Amino acid sequence: MDLISGQPLWPVAAGLPASYPALRSDLECEVVVLGAGITGALVAHRFAADGIDVVVVDRREVGHGSTAASTALVLYELDTHLADLEERIGRRAAQRAYAISAAAAGEIEELARAAPGPVPFERKRSLYLASRRRDLEALRRECAARERIGLPVAFLDRRELRRRTVFDRPAALLSEPAGQVDPYRLTHALLRAAAGAGARIFDRTEVVKLRERRRGLELRTRDGAVVRAQRAVLATGYETPAMLRGRLVRLSSTFALATDPLSPAFDWGENRCLVWEAARPYTYLSSSHDGRLVAGGEDLPFASSHRRGRQLERQTRQLERRLRRLLPAADFTVDWRWAGTFAETRDGLPLIGRSDAFRRGYFALGYGGNGITFGAVAARLLLDLHRRRANPDLALFRLDRPAR
Repeated sequence: MDLISGQPLWPVAAGLPASYPALRSDLECEVVVLGAGITGALVAHRFAADGIDVVVVDRREVGHGSTAASTALVLYELDTHLADLEERIGRRAAQRAYAISAAAAGEIEELARAAPGPVPFERKRSLYLASRRRDLEALRRECAARERIGLPVAFLDRRELRRRTVFDRPAALLSEPAGQVDPYRLTHALLRAAAGAGARIFDRTEVVKLRERRRGLELRTRDGAVVRAQRAVLATGYETPAMLRGRLVRLSSTFALATDPLSPAFDWGENRCLVWEAARPYTYLSSSHDGRLVAGGEDLPFASSHRRGRQLERQTRQLERRLRRLLPAADFTVDWRWAGTFAETRDGLPLIGRSDAFRRGYFALGYGGNGITFGAVAARLLLDLHRRRANPDLALFRLDRPAR
């Protein structure tokens, strides 16, 4: 699947931080990671640091799949409200899922700041806007649910919202921790650190056949090289494995843009906080480390990569008009337009763990709007799974959980 239409900002802005060879000869390892985007990099980094012999392969160049199309938000808030998730899976499980996500957002900040080479990260607050008056009750309920587990959150009524920001909406939730990171640079930095710990990384290497053997796995590339491993981590992102399609996830196309750098004097509130809204599909916006407005939304059901490409101009023009209404005082020119495919689960939680359909495989599929933080969650949980350490958090994200 072609995951991107148009030209995303991040790879062009970063240049080429590192280059990796294609795999041309046979090799053996303990764990092979399929996918060299942000999730695969997080997994490889944690596994290699724990002394595991890791090989990473990707059919594209590193970071050029969904990671390149990301709008770079680091949020603990899930696409499913905590209050709604409590009703679906129970209060204790839902609260634990949110706590895990909040911890992962903090971990991403730590990794970005400790990474070799510059990885822009800015700690931000997150502003969740009521789209209409009928959203007020849901926002009050959600605020109470988060306060119960100690998450820093404040309910802003219309008057307080207008005092602190430029937005005129019925209400909003202001929360933290949150942030924005350059996902492409972070991916390269994590893989560079993993390579320093012994990981071997290959891009432009497409796996065309995967066989489970009695004592391991055998992966064959299009060029005829063979990788033999004990386990495989599928960090293939929105290229959803065929065994999961139609059963656990729904594919959509999302559209994004980035502007020229805004005037340093312009602030929509709370030091250009991250902004998203209660309407579904929602519009979301942030600012890049060099001051550009980055926004996404106008989602459509995914039909094909070709159709998504044809929709790009129309949908990003609609997104631009929406931004001009939302930020009428902002003076900007759109420099970048792109689109990507993403997937959602019914409950908004990722798919992490094993599947009976692939017994020697681990899945690290962080779907929805939290792919970066879900990647950190998957890396930690899968390392425990591989090391045979009991971790009750795996039950929250198991692939065979009931539809909810």
